[in-house]
Amino acid sequence: MEDKMSREEIISRLKKVLATVKGVEESTIDCDESTNLLTGLGLNSVGMLYMIIAVENEFGIRFEDTNTSELVTVGKVIDFIQQISAMKQGK
Repeated sequence: MEDKMSREEIISRLKKVLATVKGVEESTIDCDESTNLLTGLGLNSVGMLYMIIAVENEFGIRFEDTNTSELVTVGKVIDFIQQISAMKQGK
């Protein structure tokens, strides 16, 4: 991943990932950091799994199994992407 992406850059890439996971056009993904992944975006447990895998591939990171239960909102996903990327870069 590039050196320290902004939250806006991450959410832009995340919208592409979510559109792919949901099988819809990116323009139909209306979310911000407070959007709940389950109730706001309609992801079910399988959709969450696909999203995690897609995020890992898009950002070149790996989530630990214990982390995934905390991924409730788009903002939490962004937090984890930033944290894992920083650890990966040794910062």
